[in-house]
Order: sequence, then C-alpha cells, then structure tokens
Amino acid sequence: LTAFMLGMVDLHLLKDASWIGFSPDALTSLTTIPDFSLTSVLAIAPIALVVFIEHIGDITTNGAVVGKDFFKDPGISRTLLGDGIATVAAGFLGGPANTTYGENTGVLAVTKVYDPSILRIAACYAIVLGVIGKFGVMLQTIPVPVMGGISIILFGMIASVGVRTLIDAELNFAHSRNLVIASIIFVLGIAIDNIAVWRTISLSGLAIAAVIGVTLNKILPEDR
Repeated sequence: LTAFMLGMVDLHLLKDASWIGFSPDALTSLTTIPDFSLTSVLAIAPIALVVFIEHIGDITTNGAVVGKDFFKDPGISRTLLGDGIATVAAGFLGGPANTTYGENTGVLAVTKVYDPSILRIAACYAIVLGVIGKFGVMLQTIPVPVMGGISIILFGMIASVGVRTLIDAELNFAHSRNLVIASIIFVLGIAIDNIAVWRTISLSGLAIAAVIGVTLNKILPEDR
C-alpha cells in the first residue's frame, strides 16, 4: 500500500493483459508429438539430478519446520517417486524437471500452517490463478523493493532452518574434517552460478557443491 501511494506501482500493463494466460499456440504445442533429441536429454538429465538433491534437502528442512520425520512417514522413497513421476509427465508435455519449491519452507515457518488439506486447497488456487493473465501481470506490478523484502524473509528462514538442521544432527564443527567439507560446500554453492560442460549442457553451483560434498564426505578420513 505504501508503494502504491508513493506511485511505485505501474498498472498500465494490467489494462492490456488478457484474462486467459494461455499463449496462442498452447493447444498446438500440447497436441504435437515431440522430437527426440539426445542433446536435450543430456541437458535436462543433470537438472533432474539437481532436483532430486534439492528434494531431499527440502524434505529435511520441511520436517524440521513442522516437527515431523518425513523420511519415515510417508518415506523419502515415496516423495521421490512422486517427484519423479511429475518430472516424467512434465517431459511428455515439453516442460522442465519439476522441483520442490524451497521458498515454501520459509512460508511454512512464517505462517505456521502445516495442514496438508489447506496446502492442497492453496495449490488448486495457484493452478487456477496461474492461467489468469491479469493476475500474473498484477504480480509483476509489485515493486522490486517489496519483493526484495519478502525474499530476505523467505531465504533467511530457509538458511536458518538449514543451520537448525545441522544443530539437530549434532554436527561437530570442532572437527576440521566437518569444517572443511561444510566450507567447501557453502563457497561453491554461493560462488558458482553454472559451469558449461558440453554445448548447451551445464551444471549449476548447487549440483557441483552437492556432488563434491558427498565425494569429500566419502574420501576424507574420519577424525579420531
């Protein structure tokens, strides 16, 4: 409201936006048989790997936020299966790999709303609003400072939950081995945007940090 009163909200785009947000060739794209491309497969496969790594991290942090062990109920195998099926379905529709949205962890921590039925209703609302063009444009009118403030809270919550997870796991940073591994993961994850591997294939900093972290955890000797 303050940004609107200060004239920071531009509503001109809202007037020109259509009510239905589908593109003119949306139906044609859905009914066209996709072409098989090995390059595209090799480009998407690493992304799917990153998605699964992110999935495990999000399940861990969500469990810490709501106070439940989702690795036991419903089980990490079932959550990964659901994510995998959704990714396969997205591939048939020409979409990218699905991902668990880490920002929702911050939303759970802020709102304290953990009831799955409420989250399902919210998901249905999001799907319906997603095809309304004017609603999408209305979100674009939110000023950058406002979105920045929201992002600070959400990402700050995610980082705090991550630190809490390390504390709950009783990870001893007095051991140089743990300190070295954690430091390398943090630096690589933050500093690297993506690295080109071959042609259009690239790996994100998250994937590189995760792979190197797991590798170091296996090869570095335990402190005695």
